[in-house]
Amino acid sequence: MTASLRPGDIAIIEHTDIDELAARELIERKVKAVVNCAVSFTGEYEVQGARLLLDMGIPLYDCPAQSGLPGEVSNGEKVVIDGHYLFRERDKMMLTRLLPVTHEEWKVTYQKAKKNTSERLARFIDNTLHYALREKENLFRPLPGLSLHTMISGRHAVVVSRGRHYEEDLQAIRNYITVYRPVLIGVDGGGDALLAQGWRPDIIMGDMDSVSDQALYETKDVIVHAYADGHAPGEERIQSLGIPYHLLRAPGTSEDMALLYAYDNKASLIVGIGTHTSMEDFLEKNRHGMASTLLVRMKVGSKLVDARGIHHLHSPFIFTGLPLFRQLKTLMQTKR
Repeated sequence: MTASLRPGDIAIIEHTDIDELAARELIERKVKAVVNCAVSFTGEYEVQGARLLLDMGIPLYDCPAQSGLPGEVSNGEKVVIDGHYLFRERDKMMLTRLLPVTHEEWKVTYQKAKKNTSERLARFIDNTLHYALREKENLFRPLPGLSLHTMISGRHAVVVSRGRHYEEDLQAIRNYITVYRPVLIGVDGGGDALLAQGWRPDIIMGDMDSVSDQALYETKDVIVHAYADGHAPGEERIQSLGIPYHLLRAPGTSEDMALLYAYDNKASLIVGIGTHTSMEDFLEKNRHGMASTLLVRMKVGSKLVDARGIHHLHSPFIFTGLPLFRQLKTLMQTKR
């Protein structure tokens, strides 16, 4: 979404309920303003993206859904905001009326979202349990084997997704990666996260919708996620790039597939970075349940170390290369 943006650009997006990750990417790109061709904060759940943009002083505007704006502006084309209207710079054509999003509106909508939390959680749990019963047989079957360049058996594996604070958590385990040399698996844009830290991904897995061409060219193995019906939305892109790839039909999300693949290929330990585990995580991805993720974690849990939020511990003992149980024992003794 943000790869082509430069400092000072006006970003035109279409993102209902802007999530924290999307907001942080826009902030990092130093955009001048954001025009959203969707509702930035509906109040369906307590999403924080719109607030983050406003807190950073970045003007945020919604535009009417019927504006047709995305189709009228080509990628990279300059636009300007004058009052509450958006104009195309080259011909001064008025594109749409803008609706400013304010802190006051956000606070009112946020209170509405908080009141709906219990009801929303109940629906989320019901949905999760309903689909867990339907999906359990498929998820507990081993995934098909693939002839990869990367060997997993007997090694540690780090699975990187682009969830909350994935960059900070990945930075926090640098020493561990240096000492153990685990298999590095990027889930879509998780491949770029590894490259940004100076590591070449061994495997990139997923729909290929949020990973750069550079990361795909750099990695040793590319695995395109195909769903239960055989549909693989990322296959066309990989074919157009001329990159060798493997197609893997697997239930659930691409993150689920990565954890299952590491487990089924006998990784001795799996470390998850940026994983999606909460109701808010899934609602932000427009998923109203987490059946597959619940089942996957039941299967791989004995080998999984979920390092989400590890950077909050601020301890030099965490992931220094010592065996994990010794690290935790040392940390507890230090805290006394």
